[in-house]
Amino acid sequence: MDEMTLSDLQGLQGQWRQVRFEENGIADPPDTHSAPGAILTIDGNGFHVGVPGQAAILEGSFVLDARKLPKVITWTDATGEDAGKSFPAIYELSDKDFTFIAADEGMPCPTDFSGGQGLTLRSLTRIEPL
Repeated sequence: MDEMTLSDLQGLQGQWRQVRFEENGIADPPDTHSAPGAILTIDGNGFHVGVPGQAAILEGSFVLDARKLPKVITWTDATGEDAGKSFPAIYELSDKDFTFIAADEGMPCPTDFSGGQGLTLRSLTRIEPL
């Protein structure tokens, strides 16, 4: 793994709270892959979405490529209605913020953060590192 990708992987570790959600170009629609108060936890190349004290809502893994511009992340769900599906996405990451926009399976990877049909945008803020 190259140094940029390794650095971003290390930077993603920890817990994140969603602060923005758009799906199919609509801001804050009903969210079938999350819930109010849900936390995204990233540990290694795995992710877990859940409300503390309740069963997991979604789990899976991801692969990063920070060498590309924009940076690429591919999410693969292991549970839920999309189990086994992979979602190409791009992302931005800072110490406190993480934003990604993912395309539906089978669509090309997004090239910008403008949203639209078949795209899901999530912005998260860091709660705590692992």
